[in-house]
Amino acid sequence: MSNNCSNIPNMSQTFGHEEFFSRQCIWTNGPVIVGAGPSGLAVAAGLKRQGVPFIILERANCIASLWQNRTYDRLKLHLPRQFCQLPDFPFPVDFPEYLTKYQFISYLESYAKHFDITPHFNETVQFAKYDETFHLWRVKTVSTSGSLPVEVEYICRWLVVATGENAEKVVPEFEGLEEFGGHVSHACDYKSGQIYSGKRVLVVGCGNSGMELSLDLCNHNACPSMVVRSSVHVLPREVLGKSTFELVMLMMKWLPLWLVDKILLILVRLILGNIEEYGLKRPSTGPLELKYTAGKTPVLDIGALDKIRSGQIKIVPGIKRFSRGRVELVNGEILDIDTVILATGYRSNVPSWLRENDFFSKDGIPKNPFPNGWKGNAGLYAVGFTRRGLSGASVDAISVAHDIAKGWKEETKQKRKSVAARHRRCISLF
Repeated sequence: MSNNCSNIPNMSQTFGHEEFFSRQCIWTNGPVIVGAGPSGLAVAAGLKRQGVPFIILERANCIASLWQNRTYDRLKLHLPRQFCQLPDFPFPVDFPEYLTKYQFISYLESYAKHFDITPHFNETVQFAKYDETFHLWRVKTVSTSGSLPVEVEYICRWLVVATGENAEKVVPEFEGLEEFGGHVSHACDYKSGQIYSGKRVLVVGCGNSGMELSLDLCNHNACPSMVVRSSVHVLPREVLGKSTFELVMLMMKWLPLWLVDKILLILVRLILGNIEEYGLKRPSTGPLELKYTAGKTPVLDIGALDKIRSGQIKIVPGIKRFSRGRVELVNGEILDIDTVILATGYRSNVPSWLRENDFFSKDGIPKNPFPNGWKGNAGLYAVGFTRRGLSGASVDAISVAHDIAKGWKEETKQKRKSVAARHRRCISLF
């Protein structure tokens, strides 16, 4: 799979950089994959099936760390199982239509075991840069697996970015928050509403996380107020007993996106009624267009809307400032609160470590939209940035694995021919 650089003949002459030898240096015959979430695992499995060696780097101590360490207990996949499984490994037949987070984690662990994928855990990428002189990628990491941190530099022909759209939490700044005095946390640290029983909780954010956390808080006898600063699409998880997502995918096969959006909004109005009277203003752009152009995912309601209608979840406008035990809203209203949960989302971390590239935007998302955002120049690939969830990641993973395998096999074939030619020349001398 890989070799230490010191074992490669004439490595110092080849690269001519002293810094290559100031740390552990590893030559990788195949690609380096950054990230051991569903996207990274899917690419690794595709390469494994085609006999391509690889190294997969993961900064956490487990696969799918977002799912294992940064999700709440009651979380279930929002989409039916057929849209969530990874390539060439179906879910167990006894799994439900909507998997719990624990079932999905179990599935991913089985996936890694089935394809014999062993990531390098506790290894954080500091930077990755393409060497224009030698046409190779240099990936510098810090490994904390041992008693002391160790710098490692990987040299490879291909680099797969599989860290995804949700690598880092977003924590906005609010005036006076340091004076608040109560507990403030991000949704990634939330596990259950049990510890908030009887508490007045301000949930900042009205996406899927904000809605579900507010629902969970209600179910544990807390008193949540949810900040809705801008407009939001709320859709039922099912329409006439059929998954809304499945219905959308079916319509998209035959109808243009704008028409699917229009039909969807008519159905939503008939099923959910006018939600604007509860403080949930709909965007002027349709839910699918907004998702694909701005990456803003519509909320799939699983019960929070009923709590909003009954007043158990209070909808409030944007925040003006915090003070001791209180928050002042932009409409002048003042709320007494005990704790704040920031359901303010996540972002890509690619700009912090991938140097000098024009494939990703400043937000860490490939500039070319799906389905053309998986391949860059000079052996750079991206998986898990499609804004289409696990199904989009699987499509890209298949493309990436196939493309790398094709290049790897061609290069391997050329090397064998070169070795055979040298062997024939040696024989001819005798």
